[in-house]
Amino acid sequence: MASETSKDRAQLGPRARLQALDRMEAEHFDVVIIGGGVTGAGAALDAAARGLSVALIEQRDWAAGTSSRSSKLIHGGLRYLERADVGLVLEAKREQSLMLRRLCPHLVSPVPFLYPLFHRIWERAYIGAGVLLYDLLSGLGRDLPWHRHLSRRAALRAFPSLAGSGIKGAIQFYDALVDDARHTLALVRTASHHGAAVASSARVEELTRAGHRVTGVRLRCLESGREIQVRGRQIINATGVWADEIQQMAGRGRIQVRASKGIHLVIPRDRIHGDSGLILRTQQSVLFVIPWKHHWIVGTTDSDWNLDLAHPAASRRDVDYLLGELNKVIAQRLTREDIEGVYAGLRPLLSGETEDTSELSRKHAVSRSESGLITVAGGKYTTYRVMAQDAIDLAARGLDQRVPASCTDRTPLVGAPGYPAIWNRRQTMADDLGLHISQIEHLLGRYGARIDELIGLISERPELAEPLEGAPSYLAVEAHYAASHEGALHLEDVLTRRTRISIETFDRGITAARPVARRMAEVLGWDDATRERELAHYDARVLAERESQQQPNDHTADDARLGAPDVRLGENSGAAILQLDRGRGRD
Repeated sequence: MASETSKDRAQLGPRARLQALDRMEAEHFDVVIIGGGVTGAGAALDAAARGLSVALIEQRDWAAGTSSRSSKLIHGGLRYLERADVGLVLEAKREQSLMLRRLCPHLVSPVPFLYPLFHRIWERAYIGAGVLLYDLLSGLGRDLPWHRHLSRRAALRAFPSLAGSGIKGAIQFYDALVDDARHTLALVRTASHHGAAVASSARVEELTRAGHRVTGVRLRCLESGREIQVRGRQIINATGVWADEIQQMAGRGRIQVRASKGIHLVIPRDRIHGDSGLILRTQQSVLFVIPWKHHWIVGTTDSDWNLDLAHPAASRRDVDYLLGELNKVIAQRLTREDIEGVYAGLRPLLSGETEDTSELSRKHAVSRSESGLITVAGGKYTTYRVMAQDAIDLAARGLDQRVPASCTDRTPLVGAPGYPAIWNRRQTMADDLGLHISQIEHLLGRYGARIDELIGLISERPELAEPLEGAPSYLAVEAHYAASHEGALHLEDVLTRRTRISIETFDRGITAARPVARRMAEVLGWDDATRERELAHYDARVLAERESQQQPNDHTADDARLGAPDVRLGENSGAAILQLDRGRGRD
């Protein structure tokens, strides 16, 4: 078992999780938050930064649902200008600027996009006016370059794969790129740093009451089976597409959420020739082609989903639709053999009168569903901080104390403090460690100033600087660190969220799974049987996902995906070591 420094409350190792569960059993919290996606994590940070006592509970892994399956963009919502929703765009632009400048510059970076023009004169005037307004809404102290008008020749220089598409020119503009799962994890770690008790693999079984008031939750640890009553003065339901289920536990709810499925393809960078992203109109929605390190992310779809919420499945129809739309505009025709990864996510949209999910509101709502229970739902990833602030503002009104105003607009996330200075000495760090500067830049873009913790591990064990077999873009130290510092409890936590190996390799991480499992076993104390069980679970997941992507429709794809059991709901691989830790005492 790797040692954990109790002084660093941002460290989410296995012992820290046990201590958080003990706190949840013993304390009476100001706020208990259900749901460890970006909204719940953001609310936990907002509350903790105001000096409130907070418990954050997640039934699976941090960002395991919607918050790890987005388009990886912190974007201002250019398309919402067409609906004259200037307020939403202004809000998103402000949040984008805060992340780029202050909150998490190591996790969010500018990315250029081309909007190809296929009609002369009128299209350039129409789209150009919209993009100009989009830029103007950023204000004078902007963090992204201004848009540019490109001729046909200049557009093809920027994106040669558009040759033969009938392009007449393009407009280039900028948005921002993020690894959503790592950003959500940074929120959780920062909330913990500021005093929140946080625990994943902890499922809420019921809401507890005193009369008509919700006073807490009964949770079950999915690693050990331990049951805990968590008391809270205010309970916040930030469970996204599960919001209705939590409201039903209370007997009623004012917010209705509909799940809209969006899928994305991951394609090697060398299959499409271009130096920027693309945004394209389709008959159904908008198609993004997004630069993602050595890959492209292509998405998304937009369709109603009424099946399994935990593991939404991409069907053959979904995959073929995206490939077909992409192949309409690029010169090199792509096939299913060019696809490295596929992922599906569910948007929690507020229900509206229309049956078209693409027309449902992307605004959010915060409501007191029952005395003591607040539900927050809807919104966009980009505006998570505003959603969190609104939820805690409402919770504060139910507390018998003065609560300070939100300060998360000036609270940097773990890894941000000192990041620019460390970035400037990346060559020196590479020379000292014997690594290539690109490897240091890779680590800085994932861990920021916390790179020092990984360097410390490499100094103690130089073999951790070796690239992972089957996923050489990542180092062995990252698998170790995911378990020792980042709360990863299962193999899929590392392969799908702490890293993106599951969608960035053609074998979906099967080769890398063994060396990753070895590193995790060193931290979590897995025996051989546990390690093999984790590998079997992961193999079954990959097989089920591949099978679902061959199915003709949502129902058959859902049936295929559910062929692999959830690792947290079957025989528990983490229970033995966690029980062992309890017997050894605590730091």
